[in-house]
This record gives sequence, C-alpha cells and structure tokens, in this order.
Amino acid sequence: MSQVENRAGSISTLDSLDFARYSDDGNRETDERVAVLEFELRKAKETIQALRANLTQAAENEVPLQERKNYKSSPEIQEPIKPLEKRALNFLVNEFLLKNSYKLTSITFSDENDDQDFELWDDVGLNIPKPPDLLQLYRDFGNHQVTAKNVVDVAVGVEEDELEVTTPVLGNIPVFDTTQSIEQCLVVQKLEDQISALNSEKWSLMEQIRRLESEIDFFKRDFAVPVVYDVVQPSLDQVPLTVLEDSGQYLDIKSSENDDKLGKTEELILSTSTEEESRTPKDNALNSLPSKEKMPSCSPSSKAAVHFDKPNRKLSPAFHQALLSFCRMSADSRLGSEVSRIADSEKSVMLMLGRCLPHIVPNVLLAKREELIPLILCTACLHPESKERDQLLHILFNLIKRPDDEQRQMILTGCVAFARHVGPTRVEAELLPQCWEQINHKYPERRLLVAESCGALAPYLPKEIRSSLVLSMLQQMLMEDKADLVREAVIKSLGIIMGYIDDPDKYQQGFELLLSALGDPSERVVSATHQVFLPAYAAWTTELGNLQSHLIPTLLNKIEKLLREGEHGLDEHKLHLYLSALQSLIPSLFALVLQNAPFTSKAKLQGDVPQIEVTRFPRPASPLQDVATIVGSREQLAVLLQLYDYQLEHEGTTGWETLLWVVNQLLPQLIEIVGKINVASTACVHEFSRFFWRLCRTFGKIFTNTKVKPQFQEILRLSEENIVLSMTLDSTAGNGVLTKATVPIYATGVLTCYIQEEDRKLLVGFLEDVMTMLSLSHAPLDSLKASFVELGANPAYHELLLTVLWYGVVHTSALVRCTAARMFELLVKGVHETLVAQRVVPALITLSSDPEISVRIATIPAFGTIMETVTQRELLERVKMQLASFLEDPQYQDQHSLHTEIIKTFGRVGPNAEPRFRDEFVIPHLLKLALVNNQQSVDSKRLDIATHLFEAYSALSCCFISEDLMVNHFLPGLRCLRIDMEHLSPEHEVILSSMIKECEQKVENKTVQEPPGSMSIAASLVSEDTKTKFLNKMGQLTTSGAMLANVFQRKK
Repeated sequence: MSQVENRAGSISTLDSLDFARYSDDGNRETDERVAVLEFELRKAKETIQALRANLTQAAENEVPLQERKNYKSSPEIQEPIKPLEKRALNFLVNEFLLKNSYKLTSITFSDENDDQDFELWDDVGLNIPKPPDLLQLYRDFGNHQVTAKNVVDVAVGVEEDELEVTTPVLGNIPVFDTTQSIEQCLVVQKLEDQISALNSEKWSLMEQIRRLESEIDFFKRDFAVPVVYDVVQPSLDQVPLTVLEDSGQYLDIKSSENDDKLGKTEELILSTSTEEESRTPKDNALNSLPSKEKMPSCSPSSKAAVHFDKPNRKLSPAFHQALLSFCRMSADSRLGSEVSRIADSEKSVMLMLGRCLPHIVPNVLLAKREELIPLILCTACLHPESKERDQLLHILFNLIKRPDDEQRQMILTGCVAFARHVGPTRVEAELLPQCWEQINHKYPERRLLVAESCGALAPYLPKEIRSSLVLSMLQQMLMEDKADLVREAVIKSLGIIMGYIDDPDKYQQGFELLLSALGDPSERVVSATHQVFLPAYAAWTTELGNLQSHLIPTLLNKIEKLLREGEHGLDEHKLHLYLSALQSLIPSLFALVLQNAPFTSKAKLQGDVPQIEVTRFPRPASPLQDVATIVGSREQLAVLLQLYDYQLEHEGTTGWETLLWVVNQLLPQLIEIVGKINVASTACVHEFSRFFWRLCRTFGKIFTNTKVKPQFQEILRLSEENIVLSMTLDSTAGNGVLTKATVPIYATGVLTCYIQEEDRKLLVGFLEDVMTMLSLSHAPLDSLKASFVELGANPAYHELLLTVLWYGVVHTSALVRCTAARMFELLVKGVHETLVAQRVVPALITLSSDPEISVRIATIPAFGTIMETVTQRELLERVKMQLASFLEDPQYQDQHSLHTEIIKTFGRVGPNAEPRFRDEFVIPHLLKLALVNNQQSVDSKRLDIATHLFEAYSALSCCFISEDLMVNHFLPGLRCLRIDMEHLSPEHEVILSSMIKECEQKVENKTVQEPPGSMSIAASLVSEDTKTKFLNKMGQLTTSGAMLANVFQRKK
C-alpha cells in the first residue's frame, strides 16, 4: 500500500511535468508506459511476498499474551523488542547515520543486518507507515499527550487490560490466540490501520503548522500587525491559527468538533523548534526562513534600492539608449503596461488580479496565455519559496508552445520587469537556468526566446556572468543553430552584450565572433551584424584603443592577403565581407577623430548651436552607425563639426594623432589595395567605390579636397605636362596606373561625393584626360569603360558622360574620336530615348562621316546597340540608313575590317532586334556578304569573314524565320557559307550541312499554311531537337566552340 502511495504522490506533481516532452507520438509513449507498469507490477508482487514472509516470522516470534500482561503490570520489567520494531528502528538509525555523514558506521551497521534492505521502507513490514526521522521524534517527545488506552468498538469484547498503549511511532501487529475469532482479528486490524492513518495526518499537520508559524512571524515582524490565516486540510475543517502579539512562540490548534472519526476534541500545544526559539531581533527577521527561502521585504518602505553592476565604460547615454532599443520590449499596450509594473504590496497584488482576471477567464482557453504573464511574474517575484519560484518561471518560459513575435515581446517585457524588481543575484539564479534549459529546444520560436532573453537581461546580470556564461551561450547558438531568425536574434543580443562587457580579455573572442557573423550565409544575420553587433563592438574597441591599432588594420591585412592569393581567381564574397565591415566602421572612426581632436575640450554647448545639413552624412544603416548617436547628441556633433572644419581649414593637423593615422596610414594603404584590383571585376569596383564615397562624405568636403584627392592625383599624375607628353611621344610615359581600377574608383568614389558645379567640372575634366591619355597611348580602355558603367548606372550622370563623349567627338586626334565612338555603345543601353535621339545619334552620325575610316568603323557597334534597344521608328530608320550606307557605298567594298564589324554586330543584336529590321535588313545583307566572300581570293580574310558569318547564322537560327525568307535568303546564305567552309574549315562544313538539311526538311514538311499570327514552337524551322544536335557537334570544334556555346542563351 505504501509503495503505491509513494508512487502516486510524485507521478503528477507540477515540477515533474515536462511541457516539451508531450507530443503527438502517443503510440510510442503508450507502449513504453505499459512496459514500465508491467515491471512495477512484478516488483510489487515480489515485495508483497517478502512482506508476507516477514509478517509470518513476526507472528511466530510474538510474545504470548500472558507475558505482555506481566510487562504492563510491572513497568520496571522491559518488554523484549519485537522483530518488526527492531527492523523499524534499524531503518531509522541507518537513515540518521547517513544524514549526519556517518557513512562508515552506516556501512558497518548494514553489514551486521544483512537480512534487511535499508533503501526501501516497505521491507520493514506490511502496511506500516514510515514515521519521522529520529531527530524529529526526539524534538517532538513530550510535546503531546497520548491516551492510556484506545477506544474500540464494544462489540469486539476485548478486555481493557489487554489493550496496549499506542505510541505515535509504530502500530502493533496483532497476535491472535487460537480461541480468537476471525471477526476480532479484522476489527483490530482495521483499528490499527486507522491509527496509522491518523498518525501520518497528524505529522503532516504539525509540519504545516510549523511552516505557517514561521511565515506568520515573518509578516508580523515586517508589518507589526497580527495576521490570521485559514488552513484547509482534507480531514479537518477550518482550523484558525492566531498569532499572539506578545510572544509568537506558541500556536493553539483546536480541531473542529465535527470530526466524527475521533469522537472527541484533541488539543495540542506545540512549541517551536530550536531555531525559531533563538530568533534574532526584528531587523534580522528573515532568519526565521530557511536559507533558500529568504527574500527581501515586500514593503515599499523597507525595500532597499536595487543596484546593478555598471560597466566601466564611456558610452554616451544616447548610444546606450539606441543599443537597448534592440531589446524590442513593449510597454505601450495595456498588457505591456501591466507586465512592466511589478506589484510590491498585497494591495497592489489584489488590484492587479482584479485588472487581469477579467481578461484571463475568457481567453485562457483560446490560446491567449500571455494574459497569465502578470500573474506568473508577480507570484514569482513575491513567493517565499525558491522551488515554487522556479516552477513559476518554468511555466512562464513554457507558457506557449510556439510563441509568436508579439508573445515573445510580452514575455521579454515580463522578464525585464522581473529582473529590475529582484536584482542581479536572483536573475542569475532563477532566470538564466530557464534560458539554458531551452537552448537546444526543438522549436525555433523557443530558441528565439532564449536568444532574445540573453540580450534583454544583459543590463541586469552580474558583470562576471555577462562576459562568461551568457557570452558562451550566445556563441554556442551562433555556431550551432540552423534557424536564420535565431542566429539573427543571437547577433543582436551579442551586440547588447558588447555594450556592457568590460573584460578586455574577451576582446579577441568578440573579434572571432564578428568574423563568424559577417561570414554567415544568411543575409538577415549579416544585416543584423552591421546594424547592431559591429557598431557595439567598435564602440568597445574604441574605448580599448584598438580601433586604429588592431581592428581596422586586421581587416585591411585580410583584404591584401585575399588579393595576393587571388591572382588566378579572387574570392569576391570574402572581399565583400571584409570591405563591408570596414565601411560600417567609418562612423566609429570619424567619431574617434572628433573625440580626440585638439579642440575637443573647447566643444561646449552654449548659445545657438549650428544646424547640421541633412545631407552632411550618408544615411546610416542603423541608429548605432549614426555619428550623432556615437558622440552623444546631434547638438554636440554640430559643435564638434564646426570646430573640425575650422581646424582643418586654418590650423592644420599638427598633433592630431587620430586624424594623422587616417591620412598617413589608412589612405595610402587603401589606394595601394585599389591598384591591385582587377578592373574588369564590376562588383569589386563598385564595392570600393561605395567605400570611398562613404569615407569622403563622412569626413567632409575639406578633408576630401585637401587630404584624399591630392593622394590620388599624385598616383595618377594627370598633369598638363603628362598629357602633352603623351600627345607628342605617343606613350603614357610609364603611367600604367591609368589602366588599373584606381581610375574608376577615384572617379566614382571620390569625385562624385559632392555635386556642385566645380565638382562636376573636376569629374568631367578627369574623364576627358583619362580618355585622351589612354587613346593616345593605345592602352586598354577597361578602366574608362568601368568608370562609364559605374557612373552610367545613375541617370544623374548621363548628361555629364555625354559631355565627356562630345569632347572626344570633336577632338583633334582620331584615336580619341575612335575611343569616344566605342564608349557610346556602353552608354546607349542606360540612356533615355530622348537623350539618344538628341545627343547620341547626332554624335554618331558626325563620327560616321569622319575622315578616318577607323572612326567610322568604331561607330557600328553603337548603331547596332541602338537598333537593339530603341523603339522609336524614326530613330531606327536613321540608323538603318547609316548602316545601309556602310554596306552599299562602293568606297567600303574592300574594307575587310568594316565588314567584319558589321557581321559581328548583326550576330549580336539580330536575335533581339525588331523582327522587321532583322527580316528586311540583317538576313538579306548577310546573304550578300556571304556571296561576296565566295569571291574573296585571300584565304585569311575569307576564313575570317566565314567564321563571323557562321557565328551570326548560328545566333539567327534560333529566331522565327518565315518560309519565304528561309527559302530566298537564309538557306542560300548557308549554302554559300558551306562552300567557304568546304575549302577552309571542314569541321564547320559538317555542322553547316546538318543545319541546311534540317531547314530543308522543315520547308518540305510545311505543306499547310498556318493562320496568321500563329507562331508556335513547332513552327520554328530550327527545333529544339535540331539545336541539340547542332550543339553536340559544335562541342567537337576547337576554334569557336566556346563563343558559339553562348549563342543560344540570348533567346532567354
């Protein structure tokens, strides 16, 4: 019986429930439970058999009835110990030895009683309740009265002198004479069971009385008023417990007169324990509670102010406020207001319950469990028992299976309110373990709550815990969690931790976390790193003096290493990672320069503060990257900026170490890195361009003009003398830097920072000089093209670029005019059609009549691009007429380079051009060019034209071609081309034969005229199957296979 009671007492307690373990997998749990129950049933049967054996043995060794009468009549003669009593006392003695660290003695004692199992009370005997331990029995000895005889039913017929005095320790096992009836045996057994149950209940009540007495005394000393409690027990009616004001040492407990089982009133006067008798005065009243249950007084008058560890930091209050804004707490709503206010008295608790219960009752069954948060928090704050507080906080963190964003915010608000109320010690001891338990929870929403809690609780934790346990928890989640949202929350919490940490030994760990966060595959995580973690880490780095000595130089060295290792293939992703980090550090670097300037001590907020222009700084990615937030306020920044500009313009940088580091170390290293970048890498050029643009805009116009531009100009050496020298000597005079990425980055990153008239003139002049120098020196135009591509992406610079190109159109050198003609091709695609009609086409028409044939040929790609992108009919006709003049004018009949350029252009723009232009102009003229090429006597020129024709026909074969056009122009052109390839390139001839055969089959099979406008895939004369065969054969070629592999991608 006791075994079942012990098990039932713990199977459904609140602390044993695991809110996360119950899932939908019910079948497996049922099978496991059946197996456990079967095992317990077998053990129970074995125990019952052992107890029966013990009971039989006890009955055999029982002292006869007559001897017991002799012992009662003569108290000086001690009754021999019974086997059952011996086993019970052995168990209690062994338990006492273990509890008081007499382990060796306990082992010896167990060896001497090897017939008894000291780990299981049920081994003592059947239906015997376990009494309190020896210490409790000793303390309670003499505190209660025991009747001299038991009350039994008169029908039993037992003599008074045959009834034993029942002690509160053990009941007796009845021994029956052979003359006793079975009925008497059953009555005695029933009475002893009842006595055992009442004894057990009495001990439970005594424990509860003692605990309540301690609580009453605590509140009595705290509030100095008598308190009356009503305690409800299962077997007793309401028992009033009154605390006497004069002593508080005794409690009178009177049972109700309605107790039918006992039939009489039992009065027990209980004294308090030794610890309670030796209480200290009122100022130490908390000693009446166990050590784990001690709590500060809840009275507002006696409550001491809570102090939190403040880091030894110099962050501005504005920066702290901006940093903490990422905790995402909510106090604006009704419920948020309730959660953020912790009740500090009984009256406040009642008021709070009155406000919240109307919301709880209708909503708790509809998954509105967040309404329970105020109740849980207040109880967790004010409850005296730590175990109960742990359970309540466990319920709080498991309140909702998968809390959404709003529910998590509410829980976080409650956690912060709890932390403010209880102080750092209890936050560490009670809240953090709840976070740790759920760090690997299967639901990402729960892990998200843990990550957000670490940041929200950071200001309220002991500083040692912030930099050790919490940092380790977040690091583990960043490295192991697979959910992007969780890692994003981890990064934000890490940022908050970096704003409070003051242990320099953790600097390197923070740097490693920064690199891991920047390299995260998720854009959300990287974005959070730039917005929160990096600025917070930079602020700490600045305080440690490591921004200019370690953080920025380390990132620059990593970029240089990438460029050295990436000669055969640069890892652009890593380059972006490090460069974006440097870009996010620019505001922190500028704030460091301002705060360590010679004029910093003069920066006083007095009088009218000058306003900062709205466009003075680039738009920050987050408030933490706002220089005003880092410095302290916008007013303080305005004063510093005024002094900064004056210092640069009039007093110079002498003694200004932080700024001199930027000028003498940072800028030269950056310019050197820029010179190593592949100018053809559009992404790299764009990244560095944006970086220099932000650097120059942040440090200001005076700094850009006096410190940045001179260093670039010294490298580029674009002086009047060099330009004249290039024109006379036809060389760059050793200035190879003009072909590097330095040119586009200087043009687009530095010269575009400010857009006033003088700035625009400087940009135009620079581009004109570069175009002139590169053209005259016959150098590659990649750097100029990169500049045009980067600037052309912004419509604001289209007019400026056209101005530069017009300078090239009217230049005296044919080389410069030729370069200008080729640059138009890059500009046409992004320029509005109006500008194309008004500025581009007239310039190209002018160049198309240039005296130099090379200039005229250079205009053909630009004309082709116009045919590909422009829709205005009149404009297209003008371009068509100009191209026709190139093809039909007798003066161009022997211009091999012109014909090659036209065929290449037709192959490039034909598939995307207007169908009418393709059908009426491109394909017929390709046939004419193929016929002419058959008559070419120079094999090298003939093969060159034939190869370009082959590529053009391959590209056009993917387009829809009408039957008439196919028969009259396309197929004849292919046949002419096959004639050329038979003599010059047999491998091409095989493919051409296959193409011709496929086209002829399509023409023959097309006997039924399709309705107008029906242009299905089946109608295409070159089917997908044909293209597959064609490409398979093209893979066997070695001459132009790589180029032709891209032909069919143009139709996408």
